[in-house]
Amino acid sequence: MSKIFDSHCHPQFPQYDADREEMIKRNLEQGVFMIAVGANLETSKQAIELANKYDGPPSPDGFGRAGIWATVGLHPDDIKDDFKIEDYRSLSSGKKVVAIGEVGLDYYRTPEEEKRTRQKEIFSQFIDLALETDKPLVLHCRNEKNGKSAHEDAIKILSGKGYPSPSLQFPGVAHSFTGTPEEADSYLKLGFILAFNGIITFTEEYDELVKFLPMNKILIETDAPYLAPEPYRGQRNEPGHVIEVAKKIAQLKNMDYEMVAKETFGNTQKLFKIHLPPEYKL
Repeated sequence: MSKIFDSHCHPQFPQYDADREEMIKRNLEQGVFMIAVGANLETSKQAIELANKYDGPPSPDGFGRAGIWATVGLHPDDIKDDFKIEDYRSLSSGKKVVAIGEVGLDYYRTPEEEKRTRQKEIFSQFIDLALETDKPLVLHCRNEKNGKSAHEDAIKILSGKGYPSPSLQFPGVAHSFTGTPEEADSYLKLGFILAFNGIITFTEEYDELVKFLPMNKILIETDAPYLAPEPYRGQRNEPGHVIEVAKKIAQLKNMDYEMVAKETFGNTQKLFKIHLPPEYKL
């Protein structure tokens, strides 16, 4: 089976404390590469530590001892009073740090307008950091239930920052995309790519969007340990379950699974500027 890239997961999270090394080794040996995404200062540091730990040459069969990369970010629900962008700037230059995020707006859990305003201010600072470091953004946006669109506000902020960026093939990714087709179109016009995870395996809500979205605008992810796809719902998610997301996309687009795995792998490499040595036979 082809190697496959989980473009957004959290192997540094406490849900893996009991078996982290075993879980990572199992997934890498199965050809699952992963982006370990930071959600606050501590988990960003932990993501970098993991990525640096798995930085050796490939095993003889070409599978990945170097199959983990990291991002530096702050989930909008994790914002604290002592936030300083300088703390994240100091982490962003690490050799295996490939993106800024996850960052963005979350209106689902934050009804207070004052807190939403703070989210916007901090999101803007992270956009500036991404532009400064020439790294793509990993966006977390979640709309208010039956109400205000976080995506709409994020798109306005990004547009005001001058996206699409001329220096980046993809300036970023809308992670775990659950917006409208109109919001999807707005992200594409800004140069962003869209990522889908296990949600598409247990709802038909995004079927039409996936069917008609060009393959070069799609990433696959798990958001592990959360959002386990069918047939693993209710269990702890892990990066290898991204295979089920690829299978669902292959089904929706009437494509071969191997082609979906290969194309999304290439999209992930392009977005995060990951250059693998020739020993990795994809």
